[in-house]
Amino acid sequence: MTSIIRVRALLPTITRLKFSSRSGTASQCDWSGEGSGSVTVSEDNQARCSHVRFHEEGHFALAGQSQELAFRNVYRWELEEDRLRLFHERRGREAAVWLFDLVEAQDGNGLVAAEAHLCGEDRYTARLEINADGFTLDWRIQGPRKDESIAYHYFVS
Repeated sequence: MTSIIRVRALLPTITRLKFSSRSGTASQCDWSGEGSGSVTVSEDNQARCSHVRFHEEGHFALAGQSQELAFRNVYRWELEEDRLRLFHERRGREAAVWLFDLVEAQDGNGLVAAEAHLCGEDRYTARLEINADGFTLDWRIQGPRKDESIAYHYFVS
């Protein structure tokens, strides 16, 4: 079974997440920390493709800080024949921000961004790998002020 088919089957079963962000040496942002939360999944089926939305909420704490910050996100996964398209709906469905298209990795292990997403001078890439309890989505953000890695782990129930 290809990775894309396996991820499509996993998406509706995800219920929680953990993530860590790490700022590299070239970063001027310094937002290393840990977060965790719940995921509520909703699905829309349309003629061309189907959509799975992750409604995420939880808490994030910067490294060395005891105070946690609440977060909320909505990510839309568009399921197409040869790819998964990922959007961030922070400004609503109609103003969703495209992040990247994930396609089968050449090594056959998971999915990778088909091309980098450019946001100003920042370059976003990602790799998704399936594991026994869900999947990981590792982001890399590089730019004049950014040198960030974000490791998401999504868990099935």
